[in-house]
Parts: sequence; structure tokens; C-alpha cells
Amino acid sequence: MNLPPLTLGIGDRFGHQGQAQLRALQYARAEGIEVSPVWNKSNREHALIGTEPPSLRAEAEEAVTALGWMYPYFVDADHINLKTVDRFLEASDFFTIDVADSIGKTPEPSAVDRLVAKHAGKPLEYPGLSSPILRGPDEVRAAAAKFLCAMQEAGEVYRHIASLKPAGSFAVEVSTDEASAPQTPAELYLILAMLADEGVPVATIAPKFTGHFNKGVDYEGNVGDFTREFEDDLIVLKHAGPALGLPEGLKLSIHSGSDKFLIYPVINRLVKKHGAGLHLKTAGTTWLEEIAAVAASGEEGRRLAAGIYADALARYEEVTAPYATVLHIDRAKLPPAAEVSSWDGARLARAIIHDQSCPDYDPNVRQLYHVAFKLAAEAGTKFTDLLKLHDEAVGTAVTGNLWERHLKPLFL
Repeated sequence: MNLPPLTLGIGDRFGHQGQAQLRALQYARAEGIEVSPVWNKSNREHALIGTEPPSLRAEAEEAVTALGWMYPYFVDADHINLKTVDRFLEASDFFTIDVADSIGKTPEPSAVDRLVAKHAGKPLEYPGLSSPILRGPDEVRAAAAKFLCAMQEAGEVYRHIASLKPAGSFAVEVSTDEASAPQTPAELYLILAMLADEGVPVATIAPKFTGHFNKGVDYEGNVGDFTREFEDDLIVLKHAGPALGLPEGLKLSIHSGSDKFLIYPVINRLVKKHGAGLHLKTAGTTWLEEIAAVAASGEEGRRLAAGIYADALARYEEVTAPYATVLHIDRAKLPPAAEVSSWDGARLARAIIHDQSCPDYDPNVRQLYHVAFKLAAEAGTKFTDLLKLHDEAVGTAVTGNLWERHLKPLFL
């Protein structure tokens, strides 16, 4: 399946904001920006909340029907592997294959030899690339040592999906963003070559970029280095995809962390410069808008939100452990639970909402809430009833966040 050029991943932990999310994409359409929604939810998120993959499909279809959306949309089985993919097969038409656990595994020597025989050659000098793609035998063997087992696993997962779903009925993303270091242009080229050899019709690939993409907060890193890497990767995909026989429209994906405001202008400029596609995920953003709006909704919502914060502090290791590599919380700067409990609802909401111009915004508080959605799930109807009661205010916050903070700086 070929994806539209521009797609936006819109995770929704609790399944209440499908219409609010889609409304932001309608605003984009009204401005001439054709961005297609990809509702995504990982196996881990389903497990923590106690939901099943068909619920995400149902949410997407309800939103599309209610708002009369006549354009493409997708439902992503986010960060799946061979052990977890089966429960997503019926409901999903987009599969993000996560091969992080196999990066760095030692491949079979014969497989490495075949890769060298097929893909080693003279340097490739694509126009605009910061340096030539070196693909001599040594470079190919080094890339194989890092990535060959992972791409073989991606092939195995893809073939399993393809054996159970009709050809052309789903799109494939491969994620290598959890590698220990950013991929060089040569490594990205050879990763694509490995996927082509595995017969994976990859539609989008998520490489690792320089810097830190921590959950819920802004990009931390050297913007100049990111700019060079991002443009190099766009150039590699533009030229290497067709040369390797990969599907037309192959594009980059950026989905580490939720907010990347500092680099949105770079992404905007370079995507336009190269006429490239893009897939970007905003998973987790919607939950934070929900809890902030609930906190500001009245005394009942304020107490619930402050209680979730207190529980998250008390269960800090438990709630942060699944996300330890993508958090940058200064625990010493987290305010005590009693202090947060003394804030009024508007003050608590300001601490959560990602407005860096606001003196009350607290990135440490925001990150802790980001990973504490499990505790809202444990609250059950106490939380979801408040979402329903304050549906208009919550929905306005969700729509405004996606449109003002993400879609406009990315694509206008």
C-alpha cells in the first residue's frame, strides 16, 4: 500500500478524542494542507489501559463517519513484533515493525557474505548529500553487524502479516530509531538494501537522529546536526528507494517523543525543498491535553488530576520504567504532592500544557504526567466520566493543540 505524502500519527490512549483529532486535520485541509490521520496505539499502551486493538479501529471509523471525512485514514499497530502482531491483524492497515531488540545481534556469516556480494561497490554521490555513501566491503560488513539481524526480523514479521492479510491492504513502517547512535547516510542506504532483499515493501522508515527526543517535551540537541542528518536522509530515500526497487513514495518518519517544536521549522523547510513526504507521530499529546483540561474543569477534575500526580510520585519507578530511555525528568525539581494539591485547576493545567512562554509550564511535571496515563486508567469511570462531562472543553484543547502546535508549524 502506498501512503499519501503527508501523514500524522495521532495516538489516543483512552479512545475519546477521535473527532477532536480529526477536526484539526479538517482545519489543515481548509488551508490546503492534505495530511492523512494515522491512529496509533502500541501493544504496551493497550496492556496498560486494558483495551484491545479493535477499539482503535472503532474510534477511527466513528470519527470519520461523524465528520464526513472522505479522505484516506489509517490505523497503526504501533511498535509490534512477531510476538505481539497477531492481535492487531484484523483492525490494522498500518504496521510499525519495531526491531530494536535485534539491532546489534550477530548475523550469520553467510548472510553477511551475500550482502557484501550484492551491495558492495563504489561510493555513491547523490546531489546535495553532505558526503558520499561509502559501501565498500568493510562498510557493508560493519552495517550488517549492526542491522542485518534486525532487518531479517522485519522481513519475518512482514511475511507473517502478508500471509494473513491481502496484498496491498496495509502499509509497513520499520523503526530503527532506538539504535544506540544515529544512522549515517551509508547505513541508511544499506538498511534499505537489506529490507529490499527481504522483500519488505517499506512505506516509511524511522531512523535515529542526533539529539534527545524525550516524551512530551521539546527536542534537545544540536539543531545544525539534526538539519544535516535530516536532509541527508531525505536525499538517500529519494535516490536509493527507486534504485533498490522499493515502493514509490518511501518517506521518513519521526516518532521518538511527542513534541519537537524546535525542529519543526527545519522539517517544514526541508520537506518543501525536496518535495518529500513525511510521517510524524504525536503519541501521548492527546492524553496530556485531556488531563490538563480535566484539571481546569472544576474541583472534581482538579482533585483527580492532583491525585494522579501524587500517585505517580509514589509509584515513580513503576510508571517511568517502561519509558526510562526517553525521559529527562529532574526528580529533585518535581514539586511535592502537597504543593501540587494546593494549586487551583488552572494553575495545574498551566504546569502541564506545553507552552514554553508560560512561567508555570513545568517540563518535569509534564513528563511525569505523560507516563502516568496508567493511573488515569486505574481511576476508571472517575476519569472517563469527566472526559464525557467536559467533552467540549477537552475536545477544543485537543484540536487546538494538534492544529496550532503541530500541523501549522510543520506544514504551513
